[in-house]
Amino acid sequence: MSSDKSIVVEDVSKCFPIYDKPRDRLLQMVWGSRRTYGRKFWALRNISFNVGRGETVGIVGRNGSGKSTLLQMICGTLSTTRGNIQVKGRVGALLELGSGFNPEFTGRENVYMSAAVLGLSRSETEHRFDDIVNFADIAEFIDQPVKTYSSGMALRLAFAVQSQIDPDVLIVDEALAVGDARFQAKCFDRLRRLKESGTSILLVTHSSDQIVNHCTRAVLLDSGNLVMQGEPREVVNRYMDLLFGREREEAERNSPELIVSGTSEHGTDLNPLSLSHDVFSEKFGYNQHEYRWGDGAASILDFGLDADGHRDPQFVVIGQTVGLSVSVRFNRQVVRPIFGVTIKTKEGVTVAGTNSELLSSEVHTHGMGLPGSGVVVHMTFQCRLAAGDYFISLGVASRTTETIIPHDRRYDAVHFTVAPNHMFYGLIDLDMTMGVKEVAAP
Repeated sequence: MSSDKSIVVEDVSKCFPIYDKPRDRLLQMVWGSRRTYGRKFWALRNISFNVGRGETVGIVGRNGSGKSTLLQMICGTLSTTRGNIQVKGRVGALLELGSGFNPEFTGRENVYMSAAVLGLSRSETEHRFDDIVNFADIAEFIDQPVKTYSSGMALRLAFAVQSQIDPDVLIVDEALAVGDARFQAKCFDRLRRLKESGTSILLVTHSSDQIVNHCTRAVLLDSGNLVMQGEPREVVNRYMDLLFGREREEAERNSPELIVSGTSEHGTDLNPLSLSHDVFSEKFGYNQHEYRWGDGAASILDFGLDADGHRDPQFVVIGQTVGLSVSVRFNRQVVRPIFGVTIKTKEGVTVAGTNSELLSSEVHTHGMGLPGSGVVVHMTFQCRLAAGDYFISLGVASRTTETIIPHDRRYDAVHFTVAPNHMFYGLIDLDMTMGVKEVAAP
């Protein structure tokens, strides 16, 4: 195994026997290989990838794709059916909430027990104990049984133990999804410091933002197969394809042609936007590296950007009013469409976003969405952003009882640049004021 590799997964497959009746399992044990009472289910097939020292690799995939099975084999709690896995160094793992804790033991007892399992001596654990308790922020409950803890408390303590042992490999399987925003920020700061010290991290999460912002590479699994591995944003985009499909092209071919012009809510004429052809890529500010997906029931075909009424600005100046007009055509019937917009930095950090559902008191979409019809959505915002490059993502969707159905989403589709300024630093201008009053010394 190469010294610069912490994890090597070579052609790994995992098969589970499935039995229709409980007695079939017993009969299989009695008859062994002489007769077959069940059937085979291959949870993973021919998976191969490496994780370098100090690298953070994200693993994404739909439920049932084999992510947890793979992690359990890497941790050694499951054996492989075929293939080989090599892991170098001490492994810390959060495979499920509070895994390895005895609910009858106190938090203190569980810390010592878990640390011992991970290879720490009692003196080493005592040296790190205060740091573990402070990170978990449960000092007043550390001597209470874990069964009395809330899920958040158990999560914080489990993560604190695993991360404070300075593992060579840390595996986190969806555990951080239960924590609040403050705890997640603390965890990702800890993960960053572990990575800088050489720890290799495997992160399983359904959050595409976490994969893009915190991982150096990503691996996509689907139905037990490795679909792709590579740059996180490309892998996340492919993951979205698998989740929602890409049926837009066929829907657009079957849709009637239509061209409309719209007006803003203030009655200002907008430039005519096409609803017959996709001319989005022909407009100034289009980002050729956008990613587009959805089921094709609606299509975002055209846009126009202006700053204080000036079309296609080379730069947007802080304080200007930015207008964005977008044309949408409905290829199939969409009930109560939802129009959304998100602004992100070039690093992928979301600055702001909203949609017509959140603004339901101001935006009314009842009666819209008939096949062959179209609308022009007009949005405005005051530019309070720091100097730099920004990307706008656009989307149209609809909602069933509990599920959002994406019809057309164009991620990072529009690029604009905010001119340099010397009024503030950070991401956004809060229009902060400052006053100083001189007070005579007593």
